Amino acid sequence: MFTGIVEELGEVVRIADTGGDSALVAIRGPLVTSDARHGDSIAVNGVCLTVVDVDGGVFTADVMGETLRRSALGGLRPGDPVNLERAAALNSRLGGHLVQGHVDGVGEVLSREPAEQWETLRFRLPTALARYVVEKGSITVDGVSLTVAAVGDDWFAVGLIPTTLKLTTLGGRGVGAPVNLEVDVLAKYVERLLDARLPAGPAGTDGTAPALPGDAAGGAR
Repeated sequence: MFTGIVEELGEVVRIADTGGDSALVAIRGPLVTSDARHGDSIAVNGVCLTVVDVDGGVFTADVMGETLRRSALGGLRPGDPVNLERAAALNSRLGGHLVQGHVDGVGEVLSREPAEQWETLRFRLPTALARYVVEKGSITVDGVSLTVAAVGDDWFAVGLIPTTLKLTTLGGRGVGAPVNLEVDVLAKYVERLLDARLPAGPAGTDGTAPALPGDAAGGAR
């Protein structure tokens, strides 16, 4: 579990095709590797990866084909910057929101609008994810916990402060660039619970709740 507060801007060192629809990535990150061990979790642009080895500030991780297909990691090249965050500790402050590191889909930068003290970025939102995104709610973009400023049927916008622009990859993402998206997991749990059908009424089989007295024929309660 992560918080969406990027600890370090790392760099892709190499990517090796290991065959069988998978890859091995090596990423430089002196801070996140300072206490990393085999088996630890590190989020790379919002994708939870398991550390295989650590050597001189560089860690390696296996990336499955499923991850390459469902995220933007497949487009990374040596030298690319990446957002890095170690897994959250139970005694740490939750500065962002609960982030699983499980990417739900890939969005795209649609526009950038600079202002005096911040910058507004608008992203394409996959239709299947739109119902989970609400104004003033939380969303993770390339591993960065952000507050939704505005949302439409197929887009959402966020405002980025200078610190976020400087210390994460979002400061250099141009129009058309792909980004990893993870919606708030709480929204998905709520949807799952609401989708559970109520037990059928005594005389019905459609799963609706039985009628209350006064419901039929416009009767008063």
